[in-house]
Amino acid sequence: MLRPATANDVAAIEAIVDAAYSPYIARIGRKPGPMLEDYRQLVEAGGVQVLDNAGTVQGFVILLAGDGALLLDNLAVAPDAQGLGFGRLLMEFAERHAIDAGYATIQLYTHETMTENIALYTRRGYMETHRAVEQGLRRVYMTKRL
Repeated sequence: MLRPATANDVAAIEAIVDAAYSPYIARIGRKPGPMLEDYRQLVEAGGVQVLDNAGTVQGFVILLAGDGALLLDNLAVAPDAQGLGFGRLLMEFAERHAIDAGYATIQLYTHETMTENIALYTRRGYMETHRAVEQGLRRVYMTKRL
């Protein structure tokens, strides 16, 4: 079900991003960071995995090597596929990938108004490390020891 993204997946990834993050525009007052990314470039650089369910891309995760920790840069599931366990599957993949790559921790960040995500990550064992304003976005950084 999980495989490296290809150029043919970019449109599906962008559609998932738009659907998953558009509801936050009103809350944040602008497009969230994931809506500003160049997904073609990210796919070409590697590190993007898609969740392919019966030939349809229904989610993706972007993992980036960091100094001392793997960065879970983005994870999204198509709204019509939510509630099927795909988000959990992608999170578990990210954590396994971090361990396999020799990292003792995995990091992520989210916007401070995405309180549902903060609660979800906290339930999964992530702890807030700090907050920062970057590119005009108020981010909450979290980490999990693996």
